[in-house]
Amino acid sequence: MIRIKNLKFNYPKSRTILEQINLELVPGNIYGLFGRNGEGKSTLLKLMCGLLFPKAGTCHIFDQPSAARTVKGLQDSFIVPEDFELPPLQIATYAKVNGAFYPKFSLEQFHHLIREFHLDTRNFIPTLSFGQQKKVLIAFAIATNTQLLLMDEPTNGLDIPSKSQFRKIIAEAVDDGKCIVIATHQVRDLHSLINHVVILDHAQVSFNVPLSEVSNKLWFGKPPQGISEPTLYSESSFGGKVVLARREKNETEVDLELLFNAVLSRPEEIIHILKTADHEPAV
Repeated sequence: MIRIKNLKFNYPKSRTILEQINLELVPGNIYGLFGRNGEGKSTLLKLMCGLLFPKAGTCHIFDQPSAARTVKGLQDSFIVPEDFELPPLQIATYAKVNGAFYPKFSLEQFHHLIREFHLDTRNFIPTLSFGQQKKVLIAFAIATNTQLLLMDEPTNGLDIPSKSQFRKIIAEAVDDGKCIVIATHQVRDLHSLINHVVILDHAQVSFNVPLSEVSNKLWFGKPPQGISEPTLYSESSFGGKVVLARREKNETEVDLELLFNAVLSRPEEIIHILKTADHEPAV
């Protein structure tokens, strides 16, 4: 669905934001795109949907350059930007006017999602808070039923109950024909939602691994009693948490925040463990 090869990008008179980016994103997955602030997450999403053009390399969506902004690309992809401004309309009117541009838009689904977010389609958009307006945009994005859905910091502005609703709604929306990419620095908000992790660091992709592979090769939790093996990464908060090579230990739930920090701190060691065959001893 998305193929990126040797992509490079920088804004005028700025440092290189992205360099030698190679990615292939396929349907049936919810990708978590992580990175520190300023690492190019938002820029990469805009390149994917053709709002920005590569300085070098290629970015294809549906086998066409994303910069071409083809009818197929526009009708079957949607981006929820971090910053947005919705028109001064009732929610129902906004959906009716804009839904016409998306062949698979479902007004019934949109109304259902609006109710899930405890809003009313009769609400006038300018009277809503930023978080409520974001809920409207998220509900509309999902109801377009596009094959590709890009979301930039979608949980910013949402309260804790709304974040839970967001995870539930996204989990219900994904299917084998859809590809969802969620860029955020709030790693905890995607807990139990994503199934593939992509991390940007120093203008490049430093990590691109399915979550199933992570849970198969790495162990997360408080240090076991009498541990003698080397620790890949550790934090002292909440009584101490570590990342270890799993080896013969029981499978643990992946701690996304711990994984993110571990990859930024010791990328070579983490990648080495993931690439080590199950029957080979980890170094």
